[in-house]
Amino acid sequence: MNTHEYQAKEILKKYGIVVPDFAVVTALSDVDKILKEKGWNTAVVKVQVHAGGRGKAGGVKFAKSPQEISASAKELLGKKIVNQQTGPEGLVSYQLLLSEPVDIAKELYLAVTVSREKRKRVLIASPIGGIDIEQLAEENPEKVLIITIPSDGCLHSYHYLRIAKFMGWGGELAEQGQQIVKNLIKAFIETDATMFEINPLAETKDGKLTALDAKLVIDDDALFRQPELKGMFDPHQMSEQEAQAHQLELAYVLLDGNIGCMVNGAGLAMATMDIIKTYGGLPANFLDVGGGASKEEVAEGFKIILSDPKVKAILINIFGGIMNCATLAEGIVAAAKDLEIGVPLVIRMEGTNVEQGREILAKSKLNIQIAKTLDDAVKLVTQKN
Repeated sequence: MNTHEYQAKEILKKYGIVVPDFAVVTALSDVDKILKEKGWNTAVVKVQVHAGGRGKAGGVKFAKSPQEISASAKELLGKKIVNQQTGPEGLVSYQLLLSEPVDIAKELYLAVTVSREKRKRVLIASPIGGIDIEQLAEENPEKVLIITIPSDGCLHSYHYLRIAKFMGWGGELAEQGQQIVKNLIKAFIETDATMFEINPLAETKDGKLTALDAKLVIDDDALFRQPELKGMFDPHQMSEQEAQAHQLELAYVLLDGNIGCMVNGAGLAMATMDIIKTYGGLPANFLDVGGGASKEEVAEGFKIILSDPKVKAILINIFGGIMNCATLAEGIVAAAKDLEIGVPLVIRMEGTNVEQGREILAKSKLNIQIAKTLDDAVKLVTQKN
């Protein structure tokens, strides 16, 4: 689950990492009130969307007077940001962050994430901040330091000496940096994060370190034990279908194709999408209803697929291990009673109670084609879309 910059900064403050004073705006009427409370005459005004590259997309303004702050807020509140990270549909900013400007001497980079290659948590540090870390690692790999974090989450003293030397920290700055690294690792572990990034980490002209921007991504599968963080979910930052699926705790990702997919099991879902592409089709979504989905969950998943106007045909591919094929069939029929199905529907099912499931579908008198093999199902659905 992605969070907004201001939410990530609230977590950083909780863990003792300094951030510039800030306030969040949800309505233009908030601006004057905030300026009076803070006594600000200048401010950085930032859109709050789940994407980087906001500055290049016109989503960050440096306002030098209260009038400029108000004008910037009016321009940015409700602004749609479109770049490579948002996709062509873009993301609308329904909130703004007003932040106190900082006198910057140098921009640095610091993050904790999970390395798939190492299968461990890693600390990533660079004396060059404010740019994309992947680009920096590709163009100047010598400027990126990666340290594997021990399983107990505690770096050793030689790690901190190495980090300080690499980042160019000495004296009090090295002490500040060491504490920030410790606190960032602790925050990463305790929030069940998959990424906690400070970019840039600013070294100010008076010799202080402060987090100018932050990104926090939380493991969806750990949200059950993070009720406070779960409340940070913003449904405006995804498609209507994805937001609805998130509320129902269904694994759904909207794609650009026109063949809707409902599958039980992530591996089977990926294989199904691959086969659709092999036969010349384009999947409209990834939807894994899970091995133990109820009739109601299947029906809701079906409704989500049908709510996508791009969908021209639907393929349902189910292997009934834990999933009961009769349950699946009942869910499809229940959804069909509430929705007018105007697209071809192809179903391939095997496993537990498959004959009972096929019988339920046949008796429903819905416009359904049942395929015996996955190849047959994909051929049918790609011909119909």
